[in-house]
Amino acid sequence: MPLLEDFDPLVDNITVTVSIKEIRALKTIDLLSEPDFYVKVRINTEEFISDIFENMKYVENLNWSVSSQVPKDDEFVNISIELWDKNNKFDLLCDISADEGNLTQVRTADLVYSIATGVWWGDDSLGDPSGYGRLNGCDDNSIYQQDRDCELWFDISQNDFDGDGFPYWLETNMYNTSPLVSNLGEDADQDGIPIEWEHIFGLTYFEWGHDEGYYMVFDPFLWENHTDMDDDDDGLNNIEEYKTWQWGSDPFRQDIFVELDQMEKEPGNQEFTVPVESYDLIRDSHAKHNIVWHVDDGRLGGGEIIPYKADLQEYDLDQFYWKYFMHQSTNNWRRGVFHWGIIGYNVTQITGFTFGSRIGQLFAVDCFYLPALFLNSQVKIVPLISSLVRKTFNSEKQRALIYAGVIMHETGHSLGLNCPGVDCHTGLWPWQVNYWRYGPYRSVMNYRYVYSDLVDYSDGSRGKNDWNDWASIDLTNFNPRHW
Repeated sequence: MPLLEDFDPLVDNITVTVSIKEIRALKTIDLLSEPDFYVKVRINTEEFISDIFENMKYVENLNWSVSSQVPKDDEFVNISIELWDKNNKFDLLCDISADEGNLTQVRTADLVYSIATGVWWGDDSLGDPSGYGRLNGCDDNSIYQQDRDCELWFDISQNDFDGDGFPYWLETNMYNTSPLVSNLGEDADQDGIPIEWEHIFGLTYFEWGHDEGYYMVFDPFLWENHTDMDDDDDGLNNIEEYKTWQWGSDPFRQDIFVELDQMEKEPGNQEFTVPVESYDLIRDSHAKHNIVWHVDDGRLGGGEIIPYKADLQEYDLDQFYWKYFMHQSTNNWRRGVFHWGIIGYNVTQITGFTFGSRIGQLFAVDCFYLPALFLNSQVKIVPLISSLVRKTFNSEKQRALIYAGVIMHETGHSLGLNCPGVDCHTGLWPWQVNYWRYGPYRSVMNYRYVYSDLVDYSDGSRGKNDWNDWASIDLTNFNPRHW
């Protein structure tokens, strides 16, 4: 790129903003309490430090932003992000980065931002395993080590005259759009995806070798068949990735979406909902493997309340699916994007089950049923043993573990997990031979562990009769197919 005196003559000053959206501890940070997080951000030479978020393992909906004026004649801005845990004596640097650089850099994110194009690269870049705008301390293969690994979501932006987020140089030299008029929402190539999505996920910078420079992965002005693109093999094509972008999906990093609908309580029984902590446990387990797990229990537009009905039959589940998930439309786009779970109350003799849906000529194994009365009964079925197995006497914590394990178990069936040890009915109790045979298979798919303190699939590292669930997951397995 040629040297310029002014990368944006339409504004008096160029201000770069770094926004921290969310922080999540994926491991134990403090032994005796939740972490006291704070963030350090450097933009060129200017340093900013956030407030302390005391005793919080998850800092959600944060949107803490800092801004700095940068030179208008220098394309590249150096940015670093550090996550710290405040302590009485020595603050601890948490890990949000891959293992690169010196002893400090291996835990921090060092980035280069371009005021010419509005993209960044370095310890976070388009197409990396953790996704664009998401940092993951487990990216150095420390998934099962206590390495203060955390997850941090962020964004980088700058001001521009028309407020569409496309810098002046980009509009006048690459896109040939007007820097005086906002282009947000435009779909010049009429491929079903607007320019802002194709810019964020379609423009990247290669910083090494003879081919150094900018490249368009997706061209906002060239028609592309996004319905046939699924670069991360998560079962969502680019049109679906765009529709779920508002909830954090990334076309180059795998995402799982689950909708949970709950039946009204059975008369005379206490109503139970899924503990929010269950969602956190499932999300953390997937996050370590760079699969982002999303749940819609009413917050994303789904999460229906289903009228109570005793003695459910198969046709009831079919009707519920059609009415409360499909909303009586064969073209509902959520099918093939969201797994669907129904939480009922009256089925007490079984732990839950996975089932399929049929709409027209398309069949999918994309549904599961959870019986609330049965799952809640597991907390106190043998109180002392239950507390020891789950390593807590807190009944709400136990409920969270139970729901998390069963949701993850049933979803695992729709992801194609079916190795020896899965659903083994003769491996549940110590006096059964398969209890010991499949003991190394530490996975929620194994009945021995589904109600324990384990909320995880196995990684296959424990020797004989263990299998690598995480490497076997097929996120496309639940997509509707002809039958």
